[in-house]
Amino acid sequence: MSIGNSPEDDRPSTDADQPPVDREDDRPSIGCSLQQARADAGLTIDAVSTSTRVRVPIVQAIEQDDFSRCGGDVYARGHIRTLARAVGLDPAPLVAQYDAEHGARTAPTPVAPLFEAERIRSEPRRPNWTAAMVAAIVAVIGFAGFTLFNSGEGQSGKQVAEGPAPAKTSPKPAPTKPAPPAPNPSESAIAAIPQDKVTVKLTAVDDKSWISAKSANGKLLFDGLLLQGESKTFQDDVRVDLILGNAGAIELFVNGKKLEDKFKAGQVERLSYAKGDPQAG
Repeated sequence: MSIGNSPEDDRPSTDADQPPVDREDDRPSIGCSLQQARADAGLTIDAVSTSTRVRVPIVQAIEQDDFSRCGGDVYARGHIRTLARAVGLDPAPLVAQYDAEHGARTAPTPVAPLFEAERIRSEPRRPNWTAAMVAAIVAVIGFAGFTLFNSGEGQSGKQVAEGPAPAKTSPKPAPTKPAPPAPNPSESAIAAIPQDKVTVKLTAVDDKSWISAKSANGKLLFDGLLLQGESKTFQDDVRVDLILGNAGAIELFVNGKKLEDKFKAGQVERLSYAKGDPQAG
């Protein structure tokens, strides 16, 4: 009888004996996924911050997988959902990945302690001298009116004893002049466009698009995301310069005239328009 190891124990281990490898570790991080989707959509961090109302430092931190600036797991999940929708991603897998990497869902962080320092303590109430003065003035006015009313009654009684007072004739109302007819509204919206300025109106018809608009002197008029159905109008004395991140989704009116240029979806266009008949720059 052999007391040593059996021959089966001396067999080399095979791949079948090894535990399965978790392939989910190969997936990109949450921050990398959001950053790549934003770049694919042609959006800047400022544009995403403007459309989601999430501050720029928090957007930058989340794209670096730093969730410490979010204020807790509840706020981190909310920011992940908001940023994912803004760049066109499904938020559910990213939230599930966050829960897997940062532990199970915990109880919501109480909101009151986070904002306790920002509360403004109410000042102690002071005597309302204004209300007291108003009450005193009302009392004086009431007493004076009561006195005048009584004196008026005494004089009217004396007039009745001496004889009826002559009847007063009420003045005839002045004839009212008919109001002039309201002018008919203009049949063309182009007539309302000022001729001494360049006016550009953009409407996101088919999809959202990031846009940037500057005046002739380089002043930034707008830089952000124009959601589907939204419109923006810009004016300048000389020229309006545009950058359209998704030109195929934009409908353009320049100086009251609709442009018939057909841009492709996802196409980036740089355009400039001046006064008069619009021409693409």
